[in-house]
Amino acid sequence: MSRDDTLAFWIATPGHGELRREAVARPGALEATVRTLYSGVSRGTESIVFAGRVPASEYERMRAPFQVGQFPAPVKYGYASVGEVLQGPPGLAGRQVFCLYPHQQLYTVAADALYLLPPGVPPARAVLAANLETALNGLWDAGVGPGDRVTVIGAGSVGCLAAWLAARIPGCEVELIDSNAQRASIAQALKLGFALPEAATTEADVVLHASGSGDGLSLALRVAGFEATVVELSWYGDRAVTLALGEAFHARRLTLKSSQVGSIGATRRARWSLQRRMQLALSLLAEPALDVLINSEGRFEDLPQTLERLARAPGDVIMHRVKYGSL
Repeated sequence: MSRDDTLAFWIATPGHGELRREAVARPGALEATVRTLYSGVSRGTESIVFAGRVPASEYERMRAPFQVGQFPAPVKYGYASVGEVLQGPPGLAGRQVFCLYPHQQLYTVAADALYLLPPGVPPARAVLAANLETALNGLWDAGVGPGDRVTVIGAGSVGCLAAWLAARIPGCEVELIDSNAQRASIAQALKLGFALPEAATTEADVVLHASGSGDGLSLALRVAGFEATVVELSWYGDRAVTLALGEAFHARRLTLKSSQVGSIGATRRARWSLQRRMQLALSLLAEPALDVLINSEGRFEDLPQTLERLARAPGDVIMHRVKYGSL
């Protein structure tokens, strides 16, 4: 089988990335070769993976669909690739697609692993698909309904997307909380309420926590109303989080619930597949206002240095988009 060369991003050792040249197989009858246009850095999870902080107990569960190598390193990791099909089954060539593939210029996969971009969804915005899928699953796990008072803590990509989705449910009052006052402009662009932690509204019906910090989770318990549900969307890797479950936690009968995108939310699991959920997430990306979440962009060739910077000092970056040049 003939092959072409390409470049792929690898975590060579914890905290150090590099571009490696790889061979790409020509597609078989049920496969397609994709030229990457953009990929997205899922900053929270990818920073944990980049730093080598995946707990040994989670090595198998945390595998990305097309991961190569083993945690902690060397490993090729990522799951937000958008590209154009160069060669594949009839009707696919020339189409723009999303795939849960690592950061790589060119790759061949089974054609059924590709999701066609819906009309009105530009490839530059489609890098948000995996995080929107996570946010969507979080709302299912939380059971948000019409009229609920919803607090979302953490204005990263997942938190902002979860708040944006909740605000589209009739009658919901949504407040986005973040310690960075500059995130107020993001909330305004998405037509969301915003508050700093010290000014957060209390008595929420549902709280979604996505700040990745113990302080944020403690705040989630404080702002939740009687018998409210607090859904944890953050993942801490190997880091322990201290949480006060004394005080009024029991008297207020709070529910603390985890959400993880690897399984469909329980209320939808009997009828929804992973493919149906991803197709829904992609269709929701037709909203131009979501472009505000992609506030950083860099070349694929610079990705090793970019990930080192994001893992060390992310600054105000919500979603970093990787742009690929011509092969």
